[in-house]
Amino acid sequence: MATWTNWASIERADPERIHRPRDVAGIASAVTGAATRGARLRPLGSGHSFTGIAATNSEVIDLSGWTGIVSADYETGLVTVRSGTTLRALNAALDALGLAMTNLGDIDAQTIAGAISTGTHGTGARFGGLATQVAELQLVLADGSVVSCSPTRRPDLFAAARVGLGALGVLTTVTLRCEPAFALSAQEGPEPLEHVLDGFDEFADTNDHFEFYWFPYGRNALVKRNNRLPIGTTPMPLSRARRFLDYTVMENAAFGALCRAGRRVPRLVPPLGRLASASLSVREYSDISHRVFVTQRSVRFVESEFAVPRPALHHVLSELRALAPKLADPIAFPVEVRVGAADDIWLSTAYGRDCAYVAIHQYVGLPYREYFRAFGRIAAEAGGRPHWGKLHDLEAEDLRQRYPRFDDFLAVRKEVDPAGVFTNDYLDRVLGPVGVS
Repeated sequence: MATWTNWASIERADPERIHRPRDVAGIASAVTGAATRGARLRPLGSGHSFTGIAATNSEVIDLSGWTGIVSADYETGLVTVRSGTTLRALNAALDALGLAMTNLGDIDAQTIAGAISTGTHGTGARFGGLATQVAELQLVLADGSVVSCSPTRRPDLFAAARVGLGALGVLTTVTLRCEPAFALSAQEGPEPLEHVLDGFDEFADTNDHFEFYWFPYGRNALVKRNNRLPIGTTPMPLSRARRFLDYTVMENAAFGALCRAGRRVPRLVPPLGRLASASLSVREYSDISHRVFVTQRSVRFVESEFAVPRPALHHVLSELRALAPKLADPIAFPVEVRVGAADDIWLSTAYGRDCAYVAIHQYVGLPYREYFRAFGRIAAEAGGRPHWGKLHDLEAEDLRQRYPRFDDFLAVRKEVDPAGVFTNDYLDRVLGPVGVS
């Protein structure tokens, strides 16, 4: 069998069997077959998680042949999509229907199942993660049964499965609550970091979608303010030439060249970081929502992200700023800061509290473990919850302290997968072995 690797090439596995179903019956057959053989089975998305959440040397189920929209109702906004559909394909299909997702992250390579299962989110003080847009789920449980869940049908399974880590079953369809297509105005450009920090709460609360990137060795932050325009507004997008220059050349090719130079000669990373911070350009435009939310990313990196209580953000960033110059290995990538609204999803990083998301990155091939461990300690002291698809060192007992409904999730897991068909080494670490609480 072919070796599987994730996008960052830091996780790999050699599954002994790969299933490629084309329908729900095929998915159920794969599940029951694995259960009968006493094998473990993990669903594969696009591999964009940085953890080993999809990795197994046992059996995997590849859903890349199970894609597309099943049904769409413009009046209600309810759209049912097959679980292997990527966000990129989904956005294009919704656009053709005159619909859109309410909020998105800045990467669209993930499958819809993988995105909601790991807690993917965007930014916006009034907006939750992608899983908050889910109205109903259909999944195949370990016994091969096909079940649906919603707020009124098996509500505990629904509360668990919206961010379910692939630990409860194989998602087959996701029904999303969409809305009429809309455009966003985008204002992007450099601002002094101190100004951004001083005005953070105001900026987060007065813009629909606010975020910034801090370059550890520079004085500026790249600030993004995206705001909704009235329905029917004609977008004024960047020209193709400007998009090519800004995104393809500057943010990918040129930035990638700086990172490669820093990897060859690490002492160059701080001055190159200052150069990148000083070279940020100003952009103002408007476009269809998903074209503003999503950013082209071709420079490979590794990432860790924690959601911290929003009032703790300034302390976390202060500690992170003090940490950066003390590290033995310099940081080639910026730190990303976003916000999100509280929700009621059991394993959501925003369960029960408004939060600020702090994501740190390092260019592939550069040392990152000391940096990520130190950041993890800073975030943990603030009660931070790690993104399920990004790197962290926490184990089940640590996470139980951070998630009030952690044991409720484990109870549902024990009910629907008592033999641990869907577990793997990563889930054993973060959830504990099936049946152990």
